Amino acid sequence: MQVNYPLENLPAPGTTLPVADGVHWLRMPLPFALDHINLWLLEDGEGYTAVDTGIAMDAVKEHWKSALAALPNERRLTRQIVTHFHPDHLGLAAWLESETGAALWMTQGEYQTAHLVAAGIAPFDMATMLEFFRQHGLDATRHAGIEKRGNAYRRGVPAIPASFRRMIDGDTVTVGAHDWRIIVGYGHAPEHASLYCATLGVLIAGDMLLPRISTNVSAYAADPAFDSLGLFLASLERFTALPADTLVLPSHGRPFRGLHARVAELQAHHAARCADLLAACNDGARSACELLTVLFGRAIDDPHQTMFAMGEAIAHLNHLQQERRLSRTIESGIIRYAALNRS
Repeated sequence: MQVNYPLENLPAPGTTLPVADGVHWLRMPLPFALDHINLWLLEDGEGYTAVDTGIAMDAVKEHWKSALAALPNERRLTRQIVTHFHPDHLGLAAWLESETGAALWMTQGEYQTAHLVAAGIAPFDMATMLEFFRQHGLDATRHAGIEKRGNAYRRGVPAIPASFRRMIDGDTVTVGAHDWRIIVGYGHAPEHASLYCATLGVLIAGDMLLPRISTNVSAYAADPAFDSLGLFLASLERFTALPADTLVLPSHGRPFRGLHARVAELQAHHAARCADLLAACNDGARSACELLTVLFGRAIDDPHQTMFAMGEAIAHLNHLQQERRLSRTIESGIIRYAALNRS
């Protein structure tokens, strides 16, 4: 089955659109080139469970107020499940808890990482990240651009709930009439939680499986040689155990069917990017920053995009090194990679 999009309409901000029995779609704005995030409301007895919250913006709060006011039969938000710690997913969890009393459910790795990044605790702070990027060749101009942003995470997630209900891989979470199995994936975030309901044939994929863009997979200063890409690809492979006609509800883009085909596309995408990097390193050692245009096919100067691009470039290079296709050297304090068995 090829990728196809069974739902023609998009929900207007502040409104919901049913996509399956007891599953409703919200679409909230983001202040980035990727300008929206999909959130989900699951009917849960006398209330609703929210999956993800949106970034902390006044406009998103107003859309939430409209959506909550329109819930039928005076139902309320009783629980919020957050797939991972990124601001567009966790940003309004504390606000929603204060507004509705809905408790946070999350994996432990995501909850703890959120606190570390929000507090700027080394090695999850801006200075350590920038030094990590400098070692991988980031130039002074783009370094300064990222530094000027400061702790942007804290602006997107101004508060985090003081407690949470822990979810782990394989857990079954009962929401109303349906059971959802937690599938933890790696590479995009520490312990990203997707939710699968076999009776509905629905996967709430979060950021692990997107229909038209590839998920960001980054390396981080806290574990600088970690093979994020290898674990991400292994996580994708796990989804192929689900039926091919599963309705996938992604965090960005339209709901789609054709899960197996999309996994194959993403596997081919990363294989092609690795091949491009290998070819570029065949002529001599290159730093991650020098390889950004090879990986992305264009110049990247925007600080927000540079941060993600550097992390993704290093992740691909780590993967190739650990597969023993690249060697790693340090010259004048800069890490560079060269192809092994150069032709």
